[in-house]
Amino acid sequence: MDAVTNLPWWGWALIAIGALALIMAIASLFFPDFHQPDLTLEADPEPGTPEFMDLLAEVLNTPVRRGDSAEILQNGDAFFGAMEAAMDAATTTINFQCYIWESGKVSDRMIGAMLRARRRGVAVRVHPDAFGAMKFKDEDRKRLTDAGVMLHFFRPLKWYSMVRAHKRSHQRAIVIDGHTAFTGGASVADKWDGDARNGEEWRDNMSRFTGELAGGIQAAFANDWVYSCGEILSGPTFFPAPAGDDQSEDQPVGVAVVSSPSDTDQPIRLCHWMVFRSARQRLYISNSYFIPDDRLRAIVVERAKAGVDVRILVPGGTTDARPVRRAGHVYYEELLSAGVRLYEYEKTMMHAKVVVSDGIVAMVGSPNLDERSMELNEETVLAVRDARFAAAVEKGVVDDLADAKEMDLVEWQKRPFHARIIERFSLIMIEQY
Repeated sequence: MDAVTNLPWWGWALIAIGALALIMAIASLFFPDFHQPDLTLEADPEPGTPEFMDLLAEVLNTPVRRGDSAEILQNGDAFFGAMEAAMDAATTTINFQCYIWESGKVSDRMIGAMLRARRRGVAVRVHPDAFGAMKFKDEDRKRLTDAGVMLHFFRPLKWYSMVRAHKRSHQRAIVIDGHTAFTGGASVADKWDGDARNGEEWRDNMSRFTGELAGGIQAAFANDWVYSCGEILSGPTFFPAPAGDDQSEDQPVGVAVVSSPSDTDQPIRLCHWMVFRSARQRLYISNSYFIPDDRLRAIVVERAKAGVDVRILVPGGTTDARPVRRAGHVYYEELLSAGVRLYEYEKTMMHAKVVVSDGIVAMVGSPNLDERSMELNEETVLAVRDARFAAAVEKGVVDDLADAKEMDLVEWQKRPFHARIIERFSLIMIEQY
């Protein structure tokens, strides 16, 4: 004890610095950076109106884009074939970004299409996240680079950059000839192959856009690409001018939102909040990692109490992230009590990320409904007004509900006390990952 009390001044200074560092670490992990006020907005146009898309564009500082087509592709049997066919038809460029790349059968298909494109003289750029591509074998990387594919990884894991290592690119941005683009929840790995027929085949979707809407996804790719390798993508090769001036009311219209950890306004969160708020009749949400923050939960609860048919689909017992599922359980009682209908998908791992408001506005893209996607990841989402596209997205959710268990409030409240403790502990930990 005397040794402590007799410490020199510099000893006490080191103790004080250590204590301060510990306090700051705990505060940064477990407390918000700044007070986040409730979101309010005076304008309230219906989701099917041009005014709603204009409002999204104004708030999110992104242009309204018209597309030639918008299509939802359900499961790997549909979207991998479509992606391979699009690459086989490429004449100028293939830009391919995803979070996960694992060597295997799907990887071989994508690499094969890229190598065929290179033999035709197509410029191919591939940009996986470095953390997500840890199972991307060296020999497969070499096949690409030997063929002249430009391969760069987002934030390679280096000892000197570990302070930023947790900030990843979770985007899916695949663009062919600047005109055809894909985004959604899937990446390059065999678990996305198939048609969700069993526990080995994940349930997911990708969306395909043509025309100006593809430019929003191209912008997402270009934003991360220049960060990783310094090449600025611009001009008609990457952003071709619209084919003509004819505009039809039947065309898909939407906004593309690119979000980064540097964005203090968190546009992905704002986009979700505004689409949730727009619902007058029904709001369907399907998301693989569902831990919504206070403001997103509040607007979902408000919509349900206003009489909107709110249905939320999340993974059930078959999941690749059990702690995330447990953390999301914390909010079930609040949502169920407000009249939200909650479902857990039971057939296989459900990895989709879609929202539909009133069967007219659909949101698709890469973000999960958790703090990581809202504040730490590079993400891309499109909010699209198109009745046919929204109907197809909504049908996919409704079909999935047939393979899901609806949660009952009374039964949920009977779960054991130890389950509640695990849920709370999981929430505290997951909010930091």
